[in-house]
Amino acid sequence: MGAARTRTGGRRAVPWVVLGLWLAALVLVGPFAGKFGDVQQNRSVDYLPDSADSTQVARIQDELPGGQATDLVLVYHRDGGLTAADRQKAGAQVAEVGAKYRLTGTPKAVPSRDGATLMYPVSSTEPGQDDKARDAFVDGVRDIANGGAGLSAEVGGPGGLNTDMSKVFGSIDGTLLYATLGVVTALLILIYRSPFLWLVPLACAGVAAGMAMAAAYGLHEGFGVTITGQSGGVMTVLVLGAGTDYALLLISRYREELRRHERPYDAMRAALKGCGPAVLASSGTVAAGLLCLLAADLNSSSGMGPVGMVGVLAALVAMLTLLPALLVLLGRRVFWPMIPAFGSTPKARRSLFAAMGSSATRRPAAVLTLGAVLLGALALGVLSLPGTLKQEDSFTEKPESISATQTLAHAFPGRSSQPITVIAPTAKAGAVLDKARTTEGVAQAAPGRSGSGWTEISVFATAAPESPGETRTIEALRGGLDDTYGTYVGGPSAQQLDLADSQTRDREVVVPLVLAAVFVILVGLLRSLVAPLMLLVAVVAVWGAALGIGGLVFGPVLGFGGTDSGLGLLSFVFLVALGVDYGIFLMHRMREESLAGAEPQTAALTALRTTGGVIASAGVVLAATFAVLTTLPLVGLVELGFVIAVGVLLDTFLVRTYLVTTASVLLGRKVWWPGRLSRAPEPVRSERQPEPV
Repeated sequence: MGAARTRTGGRRAVPWVVLGLWLAALVLVGPFAGKFGDVQQNRSVDYLPDSADSTQVARIQDELPGGQATDLVLVYHRDGGLTAADRQKAGAQVAEVGAKYRLTGTPKAVPSRDGATLMYPVSSTEPGQDDKARDAFVDGVRDIANGGAGLSAEVGGPGGLNTDMSKVFGSIDGTLLYATLGVVTALLILIYRSPFLWLVPLACAGVAAGMAMAAAYGLHEGFGVTITGQSGGVMTVLVLGAGTDYALLLISRYREELRRHERPYDAMRAALKGCGPAVLASSGTVAAGLLCLLAADLNSSSGMGPVGMVGVLAALVAMLTLLPALLVLLGRRVFWPMIPAFGSTPKARRSLFAAMGSSATRRPAAVLTLGAVLLGALALGVLSLPGTLKQEDSFTEKPESISATQTLAHAFPGRSSQPITVIAPTAKAGAVLDKARTTEGVAQAAPGRSGSGWTEISVFATAAPESPGETRTIEALRGGLDDTYGTYVGGPSAQQLDLADSQTRDREVVVPLVLAAVFVILVGLLRSLVAPLMLLVAVVAVWGAALGIGGLVFGPVLGFGGTDSGLGLLSFVFLVALGVDYGIFLMHRMREESLAGAEPQTAALTALRTTGGVIASAGVVLAATFAVLTTLPLVGLVELGFVIAVGVLLDTFLVRTYLVTTASVLLGRKVWWPGRLSRAPEPVRSERQPEPV
């Protein structure tokens, strides 16, 4: 009896110890979590690979006298033509800018042919590489440049665009966190129908988000991992979405075990033993898939891998340690008013998923064929995806820099307002300048700063920024100024070209790695080769169908002018890694039932009946959290959130419920080939007590 009391006391102490360790960890890492937003890098060049020409241009520009230059374009426009007073006002305002800030040269007016627009290129090295100083400089110029009475005054150019982008990303963290928390809260209240229970997983998810931010900050400081506004936003969604999914699965199993065990501690041990392997494998597939992004050449993609991974792992650790401790300490009363009493049986009711599974297994071949045809038909929508997204189309709400760019494109159709930057060795700068001026598609070329053995040359194309004509000019410059000159060709438009090229290369490298990594984890969990292949084929089909739906919506419905070049790769990684999660939950339970002696069809239906509700709840939560991205003002994040949300819903309600179930029924024991379950005609020893049906 003394030994029993000692064991009982030890069990009671475990949750308190876990809770104490978490409180200590929060005290230690809390200050670092607050620095997460300070290390985000959102310049276009921060997304580029180290080897790209445009990256080298940006780095060399930082070393030139004055450091990195902030280039702006002040645009004055009046419909019907500028008046003498307008020109005088514009000149006075530009002079005021020159008096207030240290500029690299005296801005000169460039009038349009129709006399309705006046352009003043302005450049300053005063802000340097400090993003906050750059934003302050741009805002200060915008305060000075003002129109009125029919005269518009806008500040654009690369510096204005970077500031507008920075402001958008700066507002994302708080907006995204609170919006996601609100969505998750509403869904948990609906799922649990309890005034208390929803608070527990939500609090754990919030703690996990703080831990993830601190860990990501540590990755940046310790290993130089690039953190962008995009990766930070996706990490927040992953922590809350995936963490809530793990909580739903654990709490569902814990509720079952409370009816079989008198003590909550014993019930939680049984719940962790039952669903722990599935949760570990689920988080493992997501973490492995994200880590494959380290092979990407693009800095933003390779940085998103470890940043997303620490988010998933933080959610996993919180939901397998902090959540169980809190639930055990709170006892059965946390489920009020539907408290699962010891020895009771759940109220008999017809399960929606049991009914769906039964209907699917009556004609499994027909259901499987129809579902595959439907996914294939939806995937054809990929052919309707708009072309590559331009910078001017990257905002859902047009900022001032984009408006200025569009005004200039209309006013100067024969000359780009955005320079192509050529960096040449100073000894060869004269020859490079002559070569650039004679390159087809070049309207003007002029030398700029020199220092550290390099000279900056600004080249203006005859075609509009990011147009096919300007692309040909950039390619002609890179081809004409070959290795004998030792030059680099960069600038905003060149950066977009390098981004697209890197994305193409990354898809060819990362996609096979993700498939291989997820396959290995599934084989280890399911002890089969057929079941993992079936799940991978299913999630790839879902990815294609979700992209196809995006093609039918982005242009015709939402009016987007292009598709983000990273959409294909990132949506693939997330949908494959996250989509396999629900397959793991279903197939792991199916394997448990098969080990308990159930026939293949019975095992499939029992697994669907017992996990269908929690998978549906988890799918809705995950889809809703990614759907929050569609409320942000960046087209790339809207497209990513839409495709992942649609894909998760397809996976949850079509693929898991019908296609995986019917395929498992048709394959029978072969689904477990070459494992022992595929060869056992008679029931084998159960690894657990089967749940009463």
